[in-house]
Amino acid sequence: MTMPQAKKKQIKQIEKPFDFILFVTVLILLAMGIVMVLSASSPQALAESGNSYAYVSRQAVFAVLGIGLMLVISKIDYHRYEAFARIAYFGSIIMLAIVPLLGFSAKGATRWLEIGPIRFQPSEIAKIALIIFYASWLTQNKDKLKELGNGFIKPFLLLVPIAIILVIFQDHLSVTIIIILVISIMMLMAGTKIKYFVTLGSVGAIGGAGILFALAKFTEKGAYRISRIVTFLDPWSDPSDKGWQIIQGLYAIGSGGLFGAGLGESKQKFLYIPEPHNDFIFAVLAEELGFIGCAVVIILFAIFIWRGLLIAMKAPDMFGSLVAVGVTALIGLQAIMNIAVVTSSMPNTGITLPFFSYGGTSLVILLCTVRHIIKHIKVM
Repeated sequence: MTMPQAKKKQIKQIEKPFDFILFVTVLILLAMGIVMVLSASSPQALAESGNSYAYVSRQAVFAVLGIGLMLVISKIDYHRYEAFARIAYFGSIIMLAIVPLLGFSAKGATRWLEIGPIRFQPSEIAKIALIIFYASWLTQNKDKLKELGNGFIKPFLLLVPIAIILVIFQDHLSVTIIIILVISIMMLMAGTKIKYFVTLGSVGAIGGAGILFALAKFTEKGAYRISRIVTFLDPWSDPSDKGWQIIQGLYAIGSGGLFGAGLGESKQKFLYIPEPHNDFIFAVLAEELGFIGCAVVIILFAIFIWRGLLIAMKAPDMFGSLVAVGVTALIGLQAIMNIAVVTSSMPNTGITLPFFSYGGTSLVILLCTVRHIIKHIKVM
C-alpha cells in the first residue's frame, strides 16, 4: 500500500462518524424493548387507566426524545466532561442526599425526585456522573495506581459517602453494588493491581456483608434483604406472597419453550407477574418468544459488550477508554444481573433490564450515555 493510500485509510478511520455495529445493536435492543413494553404492560395499563397503550406511548415518546438528544449532544466533545468531573462527584452526593428530604415515595421506598411532570431517580444520573469522575481521577493519577493507598484505598474511600447515602437513607443496595462493580472494573483496567481486590477487596466485601446482616437482623433497616435471600433459596416456602413474583416468572419462562407462545400471547402478564413491564419483562419475553428470543437478546447484549470493550481498547486516550469501559460495564452488569434475577439465579435486586424495562427518564439517560461511546470514542 502506498503512503497516500495508507494516509487516506487512516483519515477515513479517524473520521468514522460512529460505530455502526454498536449503533445498530442499540437500535434493535430499543425496538425490541418498546415492543415488549407494549405487550407486557397492556393488561395492567388497561386495568389501571382503561388504555392499553398508556405505558408504551409514554415509553415511545421518551425513546424519540432520547434519540433526539443523542443527535444534539453528539456534537459535544467528550473531553469537555473532564473539566466537570469534580462537579459531577459532589453533585451526585448532594443530589442523592436531598432525595430522603424532598423525594417522592413509591413501592415502599423514597428514591425519586419530581421536577414538574418529570419523575426520575437521581441514582441513574449519579451512575453516569461517577463514571466521568473516576475516568478523570484515574487518568490524572495513572502513575500512582500501582500503590496501595492511591491505587486502591483512596478510590474506594471516595465511594464511601455515596454508599452510605444509598444504603442507609435510600435502601438502594442494588445500585450501590452496581456502582462498586463498575468502578472496580474501571480501576482494574486503569492499572490497579488485582491482588488488592483479592485480599483487601475480599475482606471489605465480607465486612460490608456482615454490617448489612447485622443491620437487618437487629434493626428494621434492610430486614427485607434477609427475606429476599430466604425466598430466593426456596420461593415455594411462601408461594402466595414473597415467592409469588419469582414463581410466576419461572412459570412464564418454562411455558415459553423453544419458540414461545407468540408475541402478545403471554398468560402470566395478565396480572400474575407484578408489574411485568419493569424488572420481570424478560420473563414475558421468554414466554412469548421462547428460548430463541431470549438467546437473541443475550447475543445482542454480548455484541454490545464486545463492541464497547473494543472501542475502549482502541480509544485515543485513557479518559475516553475508561468512559467506554464504565458505560459498557454498567449496561452489561445490569443486563446480566436482571436476567439472573428473573431466572432465579440470584436474589431479587430490583435492577432493570437496559433498553427493555419501563422508565422514560432512565431510557433517555441511557441513550444519551451510549451515544458518546458510539460517536466520540473513535476506533483508530
